[in-house]
Amino acid sequence: MILPADSHVHSEYSWDAFEGSMERTCERAVEIGLPAVAFTEHMDFTSWEVMDRHLPENAHLASMADTDGNLTPPPFDVAGYLASVERCRDRFPALRIITGVELGEPHRNGETAARLLAAGNFERILGSLHCLPSGADRFDEPPGLFRRREAAHVVRDYLAEIVHVVTGSDLFSVLAHIDYAVRSWPAEAGPFDPHDFEDEFRRALRALAGGGRALEVNTSLPMDPAILRWWRQEGGDAVTFGSDAHAPAGLARRFGEAVDMVEAHGFRPGHHPYDIWRA
Repeated sequence: MILPADSHVHSEYSWDAFEGSMERTCERAVEIGLPAVAFTEHMDFTSWEVMDRHLPENAHLASMADTDGNLTPPPFDVAGYLASVERCRDRFPALRIITGVELGEPHRNGETAARLLAAGNFERILGSLHCLPSGADRFDEPPGLFRRREAAHVVRDYLAEIVHVVTGSDLFSVLAHIDYAVRSWPAEAGPFDPHDFEDEFRRALRALAGGGRALEVNTSLPMDPAILRWWRQEGGDAVTFGSDAHAPAGLARRFGEAVDMVEAHGFRPGHHPYDIWRA
């Protein structure tokens, strides 16, 4: 199997990739035979409360938060990132290294994001939703939202906001991890079933397809095949693959299974391994 490009990867230039390394990720790509990698670093602007700051796994996030526990992502070092890309391109000439960013909540931060994008020649721009409003001038990521609201309401609110992300911003060409909220689905709510939210998923997918954009098959959490089926039925004709790796070891994880699923739904690769797959 020829692996597709990993179009969603983070390095040390993403503020939350504490084990990230562009150089070591490139080494890993060559080692596993990956033809191309897109370093889509976080370009985030939304502040939110860090839950469970006392837990060891949240120590890095807690150290970045203010005295009230709110974290404001630091600015993205565009110049440093682009210089690192050029160094890696020189060192790994057989690997196609694609520049990119992951815009968090681009519908809320359009002007600022557009100015930063103008500072670099970014080839792959993802749009993503990480935080939802949870009160006056307050935002939370899904783990915090699930503690304050019924689980089904959180997912429905998340998918409704995806529609606003898509219709409210033309800065990105690929929607990342439409199932992001499912990563934090609470065990006490029982197994997650996407069919319980079919109408909401379809509405979000319909908006994305109507804008002629691609859906990311994010392999951090295996995507349920029903979501991909609904994507086709709602007019979606393009997909990318993204591991969402924040460390070299996560590069292209579960790509074999993802490729099988995507091909079963009628998508095929382009002429080059780094091309977006189309139906």
